[in-house]
Amino acid sequence: MPWSGERTTREVRVKGFPLKLFAMAAVLCATPAMAQDNYDGRIGTGLECVPYARQMSGIQIYGNAWTWWDQAADRYEEGARPQVGAVLVFRPHGVMKLGHVAVVSKIVSNRILMVSHANWSRIGGVRGQIERDVTLVDVSPANDWSEVRVWWRDNQGLGTTRYPVYGFIYGNSAVSGARIAHVSKDLSSPSPDIVGAVIDSLGASPAG
Repeated sequence: MPWSGERTTREVRVKGFPLKLFAMAAVLCATPAMAQDNYDGRIGTGLECVPYARQMSGIQIYGNAWTWWDQAADRYEEGARPQVGAVLVFRPHGVMKLGHVAVVSKIVSNRILMVSHANWSRIGGVRGQIERDVTLVDVSPANDWSEVRVWWRDNQGLGTTRYPVYGFIYGNSAVSGARIAHVSKDLSSPSPDIVGAVIDSLGASPAG
């Protein structure tokens, strides 16, 4: 399974983008939970979801992706409604034992978002890479973003797995409400394909 977490030390550039890679404290992340999402068990050697989400959102939380929700409780505001720059925290599910984190880059509709994240799809057969403005659809019955489906580059379409999520962590202080995290200007691409996101979402009906 791919790794998601922290490696200390040096700064490198991935496709011209500065990112910190961290060693020895790496933790598992984003692997699909069903065969229909084409998970094949290969381990990626690139970037994990956690450091990328931290750099894009400005939210300074460390550790396994699924632990972000509890860690944020006394530090950052949390909720069930998306905001650009908020971190969506996935619960452990199936083989995705340590969860996943992704950053909201665009709000398309009340059920469709675009997110930027790392270590999800394979690109050129390799995991551990960055994807920006990826389609994510709320399929929860109550439209509360508690269950989502995510676009897969592997399939060139929306994945079949319904992932349970904790919710969104916002960049505001849980104590004062003041903005304490600042979203990266590189969170979204210059021309996100919003029409494509709507097309991707077709057929993603809420769970009944």
